[in-house]
Amino acid sequence: MKSILFLVALFISVISFAQADSTAIDSSSIIVHKDPRLDLLVKKQVQINEVTSRESRKSGRGFRLMIISTSNRDEAIAAKTKIYTYFPELKAYLWHQSPYYKLKAGNFKDRKEAEEYQIKLRDYFPKGVFIMNDIVELKPEKSLEENL
Repeated sequence: MKSILFLVALFISVISFAQADSTAIDSSSIIVHKDPRLDLLVKKQVQINEVTSRESRKSGRGFRLMIISTSNRDEAIAAKTKIYTYFPELKAYLWHQSPYYKLKAGNFKDRKEAEEYQIKLRDYFPKGVFIMNDIVELKPEKSLEENL
């Protein structure tokens, strides 16, 4: 009885291995069926990404306001919060230049605009707000065609 059971098990295992070998597909090659419209979508997305990243990379010479330069991180973060609270239109930049935390705000093309904000900010920061030359982010100019 044991020998018959052993022969049946051996026969089934040989058949299962033989089937696996005979129906094996070359696993080094893959066949992909894709919709040709995907290529058009990818090209369109590449164009959109190029235009948006090109516009966001524009920078030039301008002015920023130095709000605070301190060795206390909490004081610098509190000043940044105050900028966002009272002047949400200004972008604040917090840098750590050891051992100081420096907070600058704004992206001004001309000094006159920076001076206007300097006067407004003096009420909130009595230690002084200074105008600094810096490389600033320039907003993309809309062309006449886009406005029509």
